[in-house]
Amino acid sequence: MTPQRVTLITLGVADLDRAKAFYAALGWQPAAAPEGVCFYQMLGAVLALFGREDLAEDQNRPAAALGTGAMTLAQNFATEAEVDAAYAQAIAAGAEPLKPPQKVFWGGYSGYFADPDGHVWELAMNPFWPLGADGSLTLPEAQGAEAPAPPADRQDFCQRPALTAKSCGESVTIPP
Repeated sequence: MTPQRVTLITLGVADLDRAKAFYAALGWQPAAAPEGVCFYQMLGAVLALFGREDLAEDQNRPAAALGTGAMTLAQNFATEAEVDAAYAQAIAAGAEPLKPPQKVFWGGYSGYFADPDGHVWELAMNPFWPLGADGSLTLPEAQGAEAPAPPADRQDFCQRPALTAKSCGESVTIPP
């Protein structure tokens, strides 16, 4: 079994009923919802909503130590119009708009919102990452194919030299 996988993502929520209503408004349907938790089957993984206090207890941590927004969940779409529609649906469902969908420096199109508990979601269209018919994402390089050429107007970014950045006091090289 490969260690490079995630099978379950659990979001700690302040109000489980409110969180379930929000995700229902996005079109998500629970696969199972025993008392105190709600599970959504995804492609090869499961998303769970679990009360924040219960999650903290399960982790043996104080609830105040659980944060939100330090990571991003993402959904990729095939077109900019699909990104716009999903973003509008999220905002209509009560999401907090963080960044409306727009063309971005890496040649794609994306926007961000936060769910009612502050969990950040990115909605994106990446022209370099084609989606499977079922919406799944497998990096082109992982399939043994070369990544598609970047759009002509993004050649400058995609062919840039490697960058070096500092993160937590350590140098990190970002390849071209």
